[in-house]
Amino acid sequence: MLKPADILTGLIPRLIPELIPLSDQERSQWCDRTLPANPLFGTDGIRGCVGELLTAALALKVGFWTGQILRQQVLRPQAQQFDPADGTAAACEVHIGPVIIGQDSRSSSDMLAMALAAGLTAAGVDVWNVGLCPTPGVAYLVSTTHAIGGVMISASHNPPQDNGLKIFGAAGTKIPKALQQDIEQGIRGAHAVFSPVVQLGRSEHRPELIEAYVLSLRESLSVDSLQGLKIVLDLAWGASAVLAPMVFRALGAELICLHDRPDGQQINVNCGSTHLHRLQEAVRGHGADLGFAFDGDADRVLAVDHQGQVVDGDYILYLWGSHLRELGQLPGNTIVTTVMANLGFERAWQATGGQFVRTAVGDQHVQAEMDGLGAMLGGEQSGHILCRHYGLTGDGLLTALHLAELLQTSGSSLADLVAGSFKTYPQLLRNVRVEDRDQRLHWQKCAPLMARSHPQKLRWA
Repeated sequence: MLKPADILTGLIPRLIPELIPLSDQERSQWCDRTLPANPLFGTDGIRGCVGELLTAALALKVGFWTGQILRQQVLRPQAQQFDPADGTAAACEVHIGPVIIGQDSRSSSDMLAMALAAGLTAAGVDVWNVGLCPTPGVAYLVSTTHAIGGVMISASHNPPQDNGLKIFGAAGTKIPKALQQDIEQGIRGAHAVFSPVVQLGRSEHRPELIEAYVLSLRESLSVDSLQGLKIVLDLAWGASAVLAPMVFRALGAELICLHDRPDGQQINVNCGSTHLHRLQEAVRGHGADLGFAFDGDADRVLAVDHQGQVVDGDYILYLWGSHLRELGQLPGNTIVTTVMANLGFERAWQATGGQFVRTAVGDQHVQAEMDGLGAMLGGEQSGHILCRHYGLTGDGLLTALHLAELLQTSGSSLADLVAGSFKTYPQLLRNVRVEDRDQRLHWQKCAPLMARSHPQKLRWA
């Protein structure tokens, strides 16, 4: 019996009359004329409303051109090693690893996964679909297998009607802007490089692979390191709903779980890291030591102390950074964060002799700066935290586990640890939507004038 992805793959030759090679006319047919003029890729992949920007047709094309571009990343280095005398034979022997697909719990994720898999297999790439999985789980599996890349289907903290596509390279990190542009050019019919597809790929359902990610989380802490802690988890009806309770309980924690039975329709609705009131009430009501709220794909987390006070990414970075510094595991005493970080955090860290580095908003910018500096810890106020001792990308589950362990070993409450760190300065963040993104140039000109009377940071995206 044919799977939906196989059916879609069978339809592709009808969408493209002759797959090898593509003529200009066929390339034009392969592009989507309904796409917006603005770039598809934002600060965290492609994201939008399902049925408008995010459609099966777009996912199919994203899959095809992602497969094309990732295959070329593998084939080009191999081609340089071929003997011209038998280059054709050698080329046929090159093994192309799979692309790993994971997804959150949105009702649209299955549809997008099938279309994406069809596009990837049409490009000659095998697909391993692990099903419901946090974004950092996909990144981990890509980096620890022979996969050539990965795609996470999620719109993070966005409402259920939205969805998105986050693309990872073979190292398990998000692909650079240059590759994003290559993929987008292919989708829009402007890409000049096309690798002939000798054989279609195969799509497999591989949920058992997630066990390796779960094991890596458990092994990053000591056995029973959370014994004696009562913790509330708000799982946002999202990707962490199954894995997070499993890991926390395995390490000895007593759990109260909120929003832990995804139905595809309620992800992030009045819950999770953007709606903390229910977590705050539950922590106080159950007399818990602390609580954690994840977003839909669990790549970020915020905490709540036993009094119900919110502990954001700035405080998490300060506390974890201080702990790593005491252990001699924070090179240069450096923390990398973004322009959104609170000024109180910056001055307090610098007062301890630490180096405080700011980047543009987005974990990709933080990651790039960490790479350049050789820094081990970085993140965002929103709860995206990257610790290079344990992984390559922001991981909400990993961050929560280590903050809980830090609390347990300190013998103090989270409220006391926060009180001994720093005081936040008043901060107000406002988003101003404009119809034309080119108008951001006017904001750049206005910023110095506005700052004279009201010190502020303007961000345009």
